Amino acid sequence: MLSLGSAAGAQEVCYKGVNLSGAEYGDKHGILGTNYIYPTEETVSYFAEKGMNLVRLPFRWERLQPVFGEALNTEELNRLHNAVELIRSHGMKVLLDPHNFGYYDGKRLMTADVPAQAFANFWIRLAQEFANQEDIMFGLMNEPYDIPVEDWLIAANQAIAGIRAVGAENLILVPGTNWSGASSWQSDRPAGNNGNVMSGVSDPADNFIYEVHQYMDEDFSGTHETCPQADLALKGLVDFTGWLKEQGARGLLGEFGGSKDPACLAGLTRMVDYMDEASEQWLGWTYWAAGDWWPATEGNNIQPVEGTDRPQLAAVMQSKPQVGSSHCSTLN
Repeated sequence: MLSLGSAAGAQEVCYKGVNLSGAEYGDKHGILGTNYIYPTEETVSYFAEKGMNLVRLPFRWERLQPVFGEALNTEELNRLHNAVELIRSHGMKVLLDPHNFGYYDGKRLMTADVPAQAFANFWIRLAQEFANQEDIMFGLMNEPYDIPVEDWLIAANQAIAGIRAVGAENLILVPGTNWSGASSWQSDRPAGNNGNVMSGVSDPADNFIYEVHQYMDEDFSGTHETCPQADLALKGLVDFTGWLKEQGARGLLGEFGGSKDPACLAGLTRMVDYMDEASEQWLGWTYWAAGDWWPATEGNNIQPVEGTDRPQLAAVMQSKPQVGSSHCSTLN
C-alpha cells in the first residue's frame, strides 16, 4: 500500500482539483463535438490559474475500446493523449477515469458478457500508454454500484495485476461498490459491505489508495440543490478516515459538490477543511464538476459563467494544495 511517509505537521492535502466532465457523454458511437467533448484550453487554464493541481478526466471505456479484448481505438486514444498533454502543460496531474459505473455497453462487469479478464485487458492496454508517467494516476472505475463487492474485488485485483504485469507502477485509485460512498463504506448494502471486503486489495507494486465519493443532498446522490445531509456527509468522511487509519491506507475524495445554497457552501468548506486536517490519510479531492458543456443552471456546476467565478470555488479553494510537503513526496 502507498507509503504514508512523514505526515507530521501537514496542514493541507496534496491535491485539490476538479472533474472536467464531457468526454464520458453519449455512447460509443458518439461524435466528438456533437455528442461528447474533451476539455478546452480555456477551461483547463482557468482551473490551473485558480490553484488546482489535479484533473479527474472522465471518458467512456466503450469508445476507447470498441471491442474488448482488442486494441484501443487509435483516433480516440489520440484524443485522450491530447487532453492529457493539455492538462499537463498547465502543470496539473491527471486522474484517468473510465466513467462506466461498472458496465460496458449496458452489460455489467463480472458477468459472462463482461468478465474480469475483459476489464484487466482494457487496463493492460491503457496502462501501456501511460506507464510510469509520474503525473498520471489510474482510477480503476467510476462508481461501480450493483456489482457484489466480493466480485468487484476480484475484478479490481485482476486489473491491478495486469497494470503491474506490463511494468506500470503508477498510483492506482481503487473504489468500492455501492457507488463508493464514504458514508456507506462500512454499511451493509445490497451489493455488500465495502469495509469488510475492500481491505483485500492486492497490489504487487504496493502503490494504491482508495477512492470514495460523498454528496450532501437528501439521498447523497448530488442531484438536488439543497444539502440537508451535510452533517452526515462530514461524518462519513470522518468514519472513512478511521477505516483508512486501521488499514494504514490513504484515500482521495473523487467526487463531492454542492449548489450555491448557503448550507451547501458551508458544507463544502467543512469537508475540505477536514481533509486538510486529516491529510495524513487524505491525498486530496476533485470537485464534481465542471466542463465546457455543463449548463449554467446545473446546481453543482463550478464552471465559470461569462468569466465570473462560481461561489463554490471560494468555498473549496480557501488554501492551495501542499504539493511540496513530505507526505506528498512518495506519490507517483
